Amino acid sequence: MLKIQEIREIIKLIDQSDIEEFSYEHEGSKIELKKRTATIAVAQQQPVVQQPVVVQPQVQTAVETPVSAPEKVEAKIEGTTNKENYLQVVSPMVGTFYQSPSPDNPAYVQTGSQVSADTVVCIVEAMKLFNEIEAEVDGEIVEVLVKDGELVEYGQPLFLVKPR
Repeated sequence: MLKIQEIREIIKLIDQSDIEEFSYEHEGSKIELKKRTATIAVAQQQPVVQQPVVVQPQVQTAVETPVSAPEKVEAKIEGTTNKENYLQVVSPMVGTFYQSPSPDNPAYVQTGSQVSADTVVCIVEAMKLFNEIEAEVDGEIVEVLVKDGELVEYGQPLFLVKPR
């Protein structure tokens, strides 16, 4: 059986090499190591063309919302020409977004679904724990903003909801 120090040395050697996967079996013990490879995207910055800006005073009104309520957002929905206020259902944690309780079950909600504050709209998996996410608002799902199986961040919008 390998000692911890020997395993650490193997990990260091593999980490410094181009090897992606490593498997070792000895006297009934087996160790498998796999590297996670990350891709790096490089973006080129485009030059900004300055245009003269005419500023006109506008009157804005502030609306206070409770801390626990979903955030309001302006969105343009296909087929409409005027802007309306919609609410966002946001992720309360970092994890993986799932639209249904299992791959062979239908999605909890979809565009056009009516929801109430306690309606489960999706699951966010974090560290092998499946957390049901509730809408926290009464209304109609206008848009699903993330794809099934996609990683989501804390506070990331998941759904747009037209309040009742």
